[in-house]
Amino acid sequence: MSTGAASSRRVLGCALAMLLALSLPLSAGSAFAAVSYRNVSIAEYEHQLSTGGIAEVVINKRLRSLHTTLKNGEHVVAKYGKKEEPKYYGQLQARRIHVSVLTPAQADKEGKEKTVHHKLRYIAGAVIVVVVLIVGGVLFYNRRRKAVLD
Repeated sequence: MSTGAASSRRVLGCALAMLLALSLPLSAGSAFAAVSYRNVSIAEYEHQLSTGGIAEVVINKRLRSLHTTLKNGEHVVAKYGKKEEPKYYGQLQARRIHVSVLTPAQADKEGKEKTVHHKLRYIAGAVIVVVVLIVGGVLFYNRRRKAVLD
């Protein structure tokens, strides 16, 4: 095998390794998702409460929601009506279920929609394009040089 072919294979191998290394953080970021809550009706929530299936509840007064962790590990959220928070808080306290109420700052933070920023994706895409262009240029240069030398 000639040195030109070996060096171009080495460059191509390095470029593929770099592409793989750059693409891993993009896919790994989506693997760690936050806890997802399934929406349920208030009647289903009350059924879970009466059967003793609730392990913990977080109350958001601003959104009037009950974020519930069930004993089977499932996460559900139920929305209650206006001025019904004391009723549900009292029921949970009577059954000795751990209840926490979000502070106004935490409640506001939960209520706001998170915007999706694609800036990192664009940067990673640009880096991949540049690497592909560099590898292509090196391969083209090596072929031209090999053709001139032969």
